[in-house]
Amino acid sequence: MRKTSILIITLVVVANLVTWALLNRPVNAPDWTGPVNGLSFSPFRKGQDAIKNELPSAEQIDLDLALVQGKTLRVRTYSSLGELGLIPQMAQARGLKVTAGAWLDTNEAINHKEITRLISNANRWPSVERVIVGNEAFLRGNLNVSQLAGYIDQVRQATNVPVGTAEPWHVWIDHPELADAVDFIAIHILPYWEGIPVEEAPQWALDRYKQVVAAFPDKPVVIGEVGWPSDGNRIARSQTSLVNQATFVREFLQLARQHNIDYFVMEAFDQPWKKSLEGRVGGHWGMFDANRNPKFPLVGEIVAVPIWPWQYALATLLALWPMVLFLRHWDNLKRRGQLFFAGLIQLAASMFAWTALLPFAIDMTPAGIAVWGILLPAQLALVLVILTNGLELAEMLWVKRWKRFFAPQQPDREREFPMASIHLAIHNEPPELVFKTLDGLARLDYPNFEVLVLDNNTVKEEVWRPVEEYCARLGKRFRFFHLANWPGYKAGALNFGLGQTHPEAQVVGVIDADYVVSPDWLRALVPYFDKPEVGFVQAPQDNREWQGDLFQTMINWEYNGFFQIGMVHRNERNAIIQHGTMTLMRRDALEKVGKWGEWCICEDAELGLRLFKAGYESVYVNHNFGEGITPTSFAGYKGQRFRWTYGAVQILRRHWRSLLPWSKANLTAGQKFHFITGWMPWFTDALHLVFTIAGVIWTIGMLWRPQDFEIPLKVFLIPTLGLFVFKVAHALILYRARVRCSFVQSLMASVAGMGLTHTIARAIFIGLLKPSQPFLRTPKGEGRQALVKGILMAWEETQIFGLLWVAAAASAWFFGSDNPEGLLWAGLLLVQSIPYGAALATSMASCMPRLQLALPRFSSMLRWWHIGPRRTPLG
Repeated sequence: MRKTSILIITLVVVANLVTWALLNRPVNAPDWTGPVNGLSFSPFRKGQDAIKNELPSAEQIDLDLALVQGKTLRVRTYSSLGELGLIPQMAQARGLKVTAGAWLDTNEAINHKEITRLISNANRWPSVERVIVGNEAFLRGNLNVSQLAGYIDQVRQATNVPVGTAEPWHVWIDHPELADAVDFIAIHILPYWEGIPVEEAPQWALDRYKQVVAAFPDKPVVIGEVGWPSDGNRIARSQTSLVNQATFVREFLQLARQHNIDYFVMEAFDQPWKKSLEGRVGGHWGMFDANRNPKFPLVGEIVAVPIWPWQYALATLLALWPMVLFLRHWDNLKRRGQLFFAGLIQLAASMFAWTALLPFAIDMTPAGIAVWGILLPAQLALVLVILTNGLELAEMLWVKRWKRFFAPQQPDREREFPMASIHLAIHNEPPELVFKTLDGLARLDYPNFEVLVLDNNTVKEEVWRPVEEYCARLGKRFRFFHLANWPGYKAGALNFGLGQTHPEAQVVGVIDADYVVSPDWLRALVPYFDKPEVGFVQAPQDNREWQGDLFQTMINWEYNGFFQIGMVHRNERNAIIQHGTMTLMRRDALEKVGKWGEWCICEDAELGLRLFKAGYESVYVNHNFGEGITPTSFAGYKGQRFRWTYGAVQILRRHWRSLLPWSKANLTAGQKFHFITGWMPWFTDALHLVFTIAGVIWTIGMLWRPQDFEIPLKVFLIPTLGLFVFKVAHALILYRARVRCSFVQSLMASVAGMGLTHTIARAIFIGLLKPSQPFLRTPKGEGRQALVKGILMAWEETQIFGLLWVAAAASAWFFGSDNPEGLLWAGLLLVQSIPYGAALATSMASCMPRLQLALPRFSSMLRWWHIGPRRTPLG
């Protein structure tokens, strides 16, 4: 390996290490040594639920008490029923004090049992130093002040320990009469729920404590709950994280010591069952996780993700070999391109490693792990799309020289040219449109050619008969065939044409019915067949009569991008897509591979793949030799892309074994790569539809049953948004560099392309489920559609667009403006709606001819901004 390649790998690996280290840089907080004053103690484990009365066993409770022994002086309990009533006895055996609790709600019978057991424990076990009757019972509205005071008085009369109740600090301030019923005041101070930023939270908690003390100078005040969650949704400026939890706890402990505060940290162990009450955040208040592992140290540095070195190591290992292979085989890239793509490999590997090790970094519910298991392969697919697009970007921007660059030939006029047979398949096109195509063919500057016009199942004689008469007037080179009830669609007509081709013809050309070719088309390209290994020669498709029309301008540049970017890129590895117009083929090669495939509605691309498998090469000459007409309606535009996508699925169903890396089919690795990755973005469009449906269903679940559906983790949302941004940036950068259009025109092309997302997704799923589909002709020369037709042509997309906006608005309303995770989810839904909105916009553009009047002024404005067409070095 060259020294430069080693340097690039070293730079990328070091940069990756620095990035991981910066994202996980340690945070310092005051050290705490010795036991904490008290811990809120709920000993429920994974799979247990206080709401369902699924209690821990006595053995499990004792193990938990043993775990906190020596780390705290006392524990606070919340209920005295069942095995929880054994805690005072077990705590006494371990030298722990207990602030025992009784859970009160509206069930008087249960309340009586709680009170009875609480009194019994307080009288029997010296470990009980005080009792708390009810926990936030007034805040929940279960009991009023009078009812709560009655229960407190009942306990006070039956015991000799101080009796109180626990409520948030503001309840005591707002209802001072409650203090008259208690011996001490137990307050809950949880700055997270108040939207306080963590850096202000310790002092804020101290201020609230002082506020209550000042309001009740004659009553002892105990902080019954104080803490910070390590995970969950953000509220206003309160952000959950392990670092924030550790920082808050350690800083508060110092303040509590300085001010001699009696407190209980919320809480000893993470309690997964609380997620059904409070969302994800409810399960992450513990100093120990649900598996009873310490979550953070009380001394020394605090690291957000302690396993980050393992994540970094995995990311480096995943990226190292691909980087070595890339730098070894892609020596035709400039150093900037090599560095860019090596860095992209490392970034993709890091993103995947981060997600893959997520269950080891954070606590996840079984449902969360299931979602992770589903989304991880999807994220792998997204990573592959990013790498594929990134490679195209690197090669198109930073290639040193094109190894397979083909220019139009300028052969000696005295040389011998093989006979060419041009096949023109038509179906129901307006005769005037076909006349222009025939006139262009009649002007060909080529000594020896014929034109076979193959009318394929046009029913109305008044449509096909004028074309027959026109061919007769053009002379004996033009032969017309009317095929009634002919099978095989376009491929069937072309196969019929092969049977009628002149015996001396060595080259077969195909163009569409609307294409007007330039006179030098054959003379400039046929000489490439002098090389016997060349099977077909392809020129790009181009369009005419689109200028001044908004819709046709949009789709013209959308088409143009593929031929100026994608085809140029594929040509470098002899892996272009053959198109059914502006294509020339070696006749014997065409017949050798079995002619046109009548089973496939994309017979052109399928034929090109068979020619590659037969060992033939292709030639792509990126020069305009002919122009056709774009569809004039969004329905026609969608139908054409549906056919292309469905045909691609048909091809994959037939040829997928040949595209496997280990297949012995006569395809190069580069050809396999391009045929797989070239269609991969269409499959991600199918995934987009799946995620859209899942997103709407998940939103309904969050609104309907928030205890069961929570906002998906940001680690899944951010990569999705990042992929969208990357794909848009990838398209705009390449258009700016390689396509002769302005920046605004490239934006218009992007809107048109995105508008096909739903159509492509439907075609993928239908193609996977149905092996055959009728041939869809792309209508040309249609009249304008009515405005209402614009909505109807994009009716499915419009409905989904509206549904996503309703879901986003409902999410924003439900979670509120102070919940960034909720807003992120709403934002993701809006981003998912963009392709559907683009479809509606593109469809409406095809129905609004009055917008043409604005285009000249718009073009003048672009020229004033110096945003004009750029020339590509390949043109």
